[in-house]
Amino acid sequence: MGTTQLETVPEPKYWHLRTVLSEALESEFSVGEILPNERDLAARFGVARATLRQALEQLELEGRLQRRRGVGTTVAPPRVGVAVGTEQHAWPGAGEDGWQATDSALAVPPATVADALVTGAEDPVHIVRRSRVTHGQPVAAELLYVPQSSVPDLSAIDAPSGAARARAVLRELQRLELEGQESAVELGSARADEARELDRLTGAPVLVVTTRYLAHGRTAALSVATYRADTCRLTFGDTGGVEIHQDPERRAS
Repeated sequence: MGTTQLETVPEPKYWHLRTVLSEALESEFSVGEILPNERDLAARFGVARATLRQALEQLELEGRLQRRRGVGTTVAPPRVGVAVGTEQHAWPGAGEDGWQATDSALAVPPATVADALVTGAEDPVHIVRRSRVTHGQPVAAELLYVPQSSVPDLSAIDAPSGAARARAVLRELQRLELEGQESAVELGSARADEARELDRLTGAPVLVVTTRYLAHGRTAALSVATYRADTCRLTFGDTGGVEIHQDPERRAS
């Protein structure tokens, strides 16, 4: 492997390096292959390791690379389309929505969630944990916050905790008439607990989808779903005809 010197260009050096690295990934590496270490890559392209890290982080954000614990940086497979909604509004857990309920607990939610649910700052709510796996790998984790007033009959159900309790909360929630739902998508960074669940490094880029479920003129439930940005292409609609993904060149402009 020879030494490749970068040209002097008006664009940021890390961005030009990102373009050169992207071309190298297509011509020299295959999916799953481990890249050389940072020292060797920086020497090859004649750049500082800080510049190299910026370029690698950008390529990871675009889904071209994956950083894996105990493995290193590998060439990522193509993103998989993950449906996050349908043309018809539905409660979480209704039908085959691709999620698996794993746990439920009664606890005080973060202040921002309490504000959105219009509950008291110290009022506990049902917090349902769900996970999503696609092609054998974890791609998303969800926290669903449900006020006790939305599922008043839950106390009569003999399911004290765990996945059974989570499914019970979802069933009771579906007794309400859903009036509508609102979703927002934003880019974020994985917290330590999210990183463990998604098999990522802390701080890895994620897509956060927040959904408010409306019933009786109020927010009856709030979902915060965290998707792996390196492997997911979020799609909306029954046919997946509308996709949330952009050309990398335009996304960074």
